[in-house]
Amino acid sequence: MGKYKNPSLTTDIFIFDAKRNFILIKRKNEPYKDYWALPGGFVDYGECVEDAAIREALEETSIHVKLEKLVGVYSDPSRDPRGHTVSIVYSAKGNMEEMNAADDACDINIFTKKDLKKINLAFDHENIINDCLNSIQK
Repeated sequence: MGKYKNPSLTTDIFIFDAKRNFILIKRKNEPYKDYWALPGGFVDYGECVEDAAIREALEETSIHVKLEKLVGVYSDPSRDPRGHTVSIVYSAKGNMEEMNAADDACDINIFTKKDLKKINLAFDHENIINDCLNSIQK
């Protein structure tokens, strides 16, 4: 029997505060090395997506987060140059004062929507960030 090609499953986390500021990490590795991105990564086999989101947030930002809500699922086959990945995106809250770049992140910072035009963003994260900001509007 032949092998089937399946997309990889990832999760991204939009960590924000009451002023709609949000955290991005600078990627340590290719693809998009030195580009800014939402914290996130691959879901491990046997792991719930929600647990993966919480784990990835902690690994890359050092922040213990509480997931707020599911923002969306992003599945364009060309969104990741490594191959077809599907990302499940959550908004989350956590103590942003605890932020510290770790794991696959070489830097971390707090941004506003206005900052997006001044930075290089990885993958389709500008679209995802805009969807996240729209989902938390008051």
